[in-house]
Amino acid sequence: MQMDVQTILFEFFGGLGIFLLGIKYMGDGLQKTAGDRLRDILDKTTSRPILGIIAGMVVTMLIQSSSGTTVLTVGLVNAGFMTLRQAIGVIMGANIGTTVTAFIIGIELGDYALPILAIGCFLIFFFSNQKVTAIGQAIFGFGALFFGLTLMGNGMAPLSNLEAFHQLTLNMSENRILGLLVGTLFTVIVQSSSATIGILQGLFAEGAIDLHAALPVLFGDNVGTTITAVLASLGASVAARRAAFIHVIFNLIGAAIFLTFLPLFTKFVELLQDQFDLNPEMTLAFAHGSFNIANTLIQFPFIAGLAWLVTKIIPGEDVTIEYKPQHLDPIFIQQSSAVALDQAKAEIIRMGEYACMGLEETNQYLFTRQQKHSDLARQLEGALNNLDQKITDYLVTIASGSLSELGSARHTALMDLVRDIERIGDHFENIIELIDYKIANKVDLTEEAQTDLNQMFTLTIHTVKQSISALDQVSREKALMVVDKEDEIDNMERRLRKQHIVRMNKGQCTGSAGIVFVDMISNLERIGDHAVNIAEEVLGGK
Repeated sequence: MQMDVQTILFEFFGGLGIFLLGIKYMGDGLQKTAGDRLRDILDKTTSRPILGIIAGMVVTMLIQSSSGTTVLTVGLVNAGFMTLRQAIGVIMGANIGTTVTAFIIGIELGDYALPILAIGCFLIFFFSNQKVTAIGQAIFGFGALFFGLTLMGNGMAPLSNLEAFHQLTLNMSENRILGLLVGTLFTVIVQSSSATIGILQGLFAEGAIDLHAALPVLFGDNVGTTITAVLASLGASVAARRAAFIHVIFNLIGAAIFLTFLPLFTKFVELLQDQFDLNPEMTLAFAHGSFNIANTLIQFPFIAGLAWLVTKIIPGEDVTIEYKPQHLDPIFIQQSSAVALDQAKAEIIRMGEYACMGLEETNQYLFTRQQKHSDLARQLEGALNNLDQKITDYLVTIASGSLSELGSARHTALMDLVRDIERIGDHFENIIELIDYKIANKVDLTEEAQTDLNQMFTLTIHTVKQSISALDQVSREKALMVVDKEDEIDNMERRLRKQHIVRMNKGQCTGSAGIVFVDMISNLERIGDHAVNIAEEVLGGK
């Protein structure tokens, strides 16, 4: 009996490991084959909730993980790329898309798992082309999925003769909540609803569990998969936490509705099984698909209500950074290159304002250590990167037309301005990383060093603000003041560096503190350089 238990455990857990590896490889391979543009798919196709559902389905089918899609969505909401309402549609679509794995499992290909694995390995090891290797990875994952299922099935087969397991399934048939909890907890542990549903399909195929007991566990699997997004949202913005909690609410409401009408849903699944002569695995695949599609149809009209509910449950004011450009309408390029350049400049001014905000948040993070300031500063840096790309693309399109000599000069100046502002974002991100290092390694700066840093931060922020203001107003007077302040920043950087070396020689601060301090003031000095570049564009333009 001992050997039987060992075989059961080895085959089940070994099969589970291979199954999870198969899902990961298949998802990674499909994702690489798709060109790794999943974020763009979500970003560009979520203007309406129905498009969000489709985008969520497509992305989940590609990466074979509703949790992965939801985590990606939470990241986009956290970064300001997506609103909460848009995220709800994507999450609904992800729940539908994840059912594809269950349908794949329903196709009886276990006998062909090893040849499929061999083909995948052949493509991975004998071809140098990245596209072919990605396809091989997807095929290998596909084969591993079925091979893992076969091993799990062999391991679970003896359970159908085990009295204790029979008693558990009987209890789950009589107590729907117990089945829901079993499915939820198992998915939380395994971190993959596809895996737990695959196991459930195997148990159902072996006759170890009946349909009445299997369906509540199936609903629990859908609830359990939400934990990944919840974990991903910890420490994120209020909007990101709301998006993650929407996933929980959506699946909980669906589970509650279907548990209430379980006898009716069971009859519906049995009807499908009889009508289409489905095998056990495919029966549960259809049940899984029907549950998620019906749940989406039921809750889709109440997207606004769900957004309101989650806002009440997770209160707080969330700062939303608009990543997308507001002034770059392509129609201006066709009408007038001069007007188009004006629009590009307006977007650059907005970009500059974001740079100033990022610097202020970085300063706040240094002196308060509050994570919210770091998160917002990183969000602003992400916005700067995105605007840099969009504005540059817009300016390149303008250049493809005819430009006057003056227009050409303006165009070159605007290209330089975008680069300078984007670099300011890179430098305050460097400072954030230094602050993170300082906190993680408990590096303490002296009170004098803290005061010096505060003074240099204040001067740098004021200089950058004045340079953006000079650009906006085309003010020669303000631009000259920026040049003077930049000289002051250079002198301050040299003076503070020398003072800190003196402190280190006296043993007042450690070597680690010295490196952090010097790197911070160096980054601030470089920010001052970019501010004066902006001012010089104004002076040159005049």
